[in-house]
Amino acid sequence: DEAQHAVGEYDYVWIAKQYQKNSPYPRILALSASPGSDLEKITEVCQNLFIEDIEVRSDEDPDLKPYVQETTVDYMLIDLPKEFKEAQEHLQYCYKKKLKMLKELGATDSIMYASKTQLLSLQKEMQKRLAQGERDPEVWQSLSLLAEAMKIQFTQELFETQGVHAAHEYAKKLYQEAEVTKVKATKNLVIDPDFKSAYYKITQLFENKVEHPKFNRLLSLVEEESKTCKKILIFCNFRDSAMKLKNALNLISGVKSELFVGQAKKKGLGMSQKVQIQMLENFKEEKFNVLIGTSVGEEGIDIPAVDLIIFYEPVPSAIRTVQRRGRTGRMKEGRVIVLVTKGTRDEAYRWTAHHKE
Repeated sequence: DEAQHAVGEYDYVWIAKQYQKNSPYPRILALSASPGSDLEKITEVCQNLFIEDIEVRSDEDPDLKPYVQETTVDYMLIDLPKEFKEAQEHLQYCYKKKLKMLKELGATDSIMYASKTQLLSLQKEMQKRLAQGERDPEVWQSLSLLAEAMKIQFTQELFETQGVHAAHEYAKKLYQEAEVTKVKATKNLVIDPDFKSAYYKITQLFENKVEHPKFNRLLSLVEEESKTCKKILIFCNFRDSAMKLKNALNLISGVKSELFVGQAKKKGLGMSQKVQIQMLENFKEEKFNVLIGTSVGEEGIDIPAVDLIIFYEPVPSAIRTVQRRGRTGRMKEGRVIVLVTKGTRDEAYRWTAHHKE
């Protein structure tokens, strides 16, 4: 099950090989609701699991149609306030400046935009050149600029899609690191005038306790929907945001929420498998009505049928979007609401996932 994982070093690859080698009559049936969005990835899965034949079903196929429940997806567009846009612009200027410098060094050909994936593959390429013994100072300079660009990008993502608290905490950490580290990228970034201006604006918002408009919209949405929905599942990418949402939701009358996270401990948050199973059992028995999950809730675990799913942010992956959506509409019609902040990464991620799908 979840056959799309059979790539690279994943256990499935090793198990399939051993089975194929040792079984007199091997037969593998692989299932996946989201095999991948490009031919290369799907081919790799097929090779690793020794797949000879593929059957594809869509919800329009006659043998599947009777069992498919309709799931409606609504995109809720949210405006970014003026004071947010000011900080956003400073981060944007800062980011473009780094890309321009990278272009001048011949490391990239775009001065407008480069995705996280593109920056990571550039970084890999540079590191490979150094590992092969290249000693060009421009390669070192490019690596340092790439590190700066990625830090800016992460600050942008937190600020645009999560909120003030998350972005402030991350930027503050960079300033603290800059005092003790020898890493040039961090030192250079915190003295950049645009980054400084963005940090100043974010700090002002933080001190004035201004929330991202998405945060308040989600609270009022859950308050309204909980009157008619027995079970609501919220997906949120970052544990910090999820924790903050949980605390705020539990102050609303008629709402009792719990946080569902993975087993890895991050900032003291982590759940054993036993605790995870118990929590899902309690959700099934309606001991609480709102479950907030990070990416761990997307697949491989049996989340009881939910009436409504809310994405706190769109994800740029078709696989993860399909998996999240599939948590509703199992026994009866399902509903999905995706919160999208206009003019931010949210919009870009929404369309990225849509085209990949």
